[in-house]
Amino acid sequence: MEHLSRPGEEVPGTSDPVTRLRLDVTSETESITGAPSGARARLLTAARSARRPAVTTGFVSSFAGRVAAMDALLASASPADWTQKIVEGWTLQQLVAHLAATDSLVAAAIGAPVAGPPLAANEVLTRTADMIAYADGLTPERTRADWLDQAEAIYAHAAPMEPSTPIDPGGMSFPVADHLLARMLETWIHTDDAAKVLGRALPRPITEHIRPTADFCARLLPWTMLLSGVDGGDRAVRLTLTGPGGGAWHVPLDVARPATPDDGSPAHAAITCDVVAFCFMLGGRGAPATFPAQLEGDAELARLVLATAPALSGP
Repeated sequence: MEHLSRPGEEVPGTSDPVTRLRLDVTSETESITGAPSGARARLLTAARSARRPAVTTGFVSSFAGRVAAMDALLASASPADWTQKIVEGWTLQQLVAHLAATDSLVAAAIGAPVAGPPLAANEVLTRTADMIAYADGLTPERTRADWLDQAEAIYAHAAPMEPSTPIDPGGMSFPVADHLLARMLETWIHTDDAAKVLGRALPRPITEHIRPTADFCARLLPWTMLLSGVDGGDRAVRLTLTGPGGGAWHVPLDVARPATPDDGSPAHAAITCDVVAFCFMLGGRGAPATFPAQLEGDAELARLVLATAPALSGP
């Protein structure tokens, strides 16, 4: 199995958190395609024993998987890595504080313990500023531990809930399952931001975690248009996302009419693109004007859908 290390580093063994993560992802994939045998099986067993057990079932599992990926990256970070600027002018420690801030709105909404200072407002930017100020007085290890403990409390409190239960962290009322998919997507994107700056290679989520996230992103399209001041009216698009975890959806551009798996219903336009690129574009990574996609039918409508897609993305 390939491991990509920093230039000049020795390739680590299973004690390295990122290597263990890669092995764990391989294990999850092979549990679907066929169990590993011999030396590979023994190596995977040893690697898993060195990590906290991951949440692998239910609607919380996609978020849990990306938290595990970020935690593996943080576990491998050097003291200098924690002071690197990652995104939005934030250091790695401040980025983790931002993730903890947004997670804390979900934690408060479901009655889980909230990390950091008391919530002053149910709003991301204010909470982020408060959490970054709080983290400035902590060690990186404590910031990481507070973020991780809160995320694990979210799993524990959310898992027995009915997935359709509405909650409104940040003033956005959606089912709890969708809010955890939103947390998965942001954690995935910011983990990727950090991995690129730190020169580490992380495995992408397994197919079973990408698919519900892609479905969530497809269902967001009428909302991103509405938030952008665009009336989708009675129009619809067919969205085909390629690659592992992808699929095809019929997406009415009216928030009152939910997107569904594509059944061949008439659509005014069709968009075909890579599933991961699409999810990242909704998360604010990639310019819609140059986004690589195949467009059919009403090309103007398709381009409008793509242009408004990142409307819900934040820092």
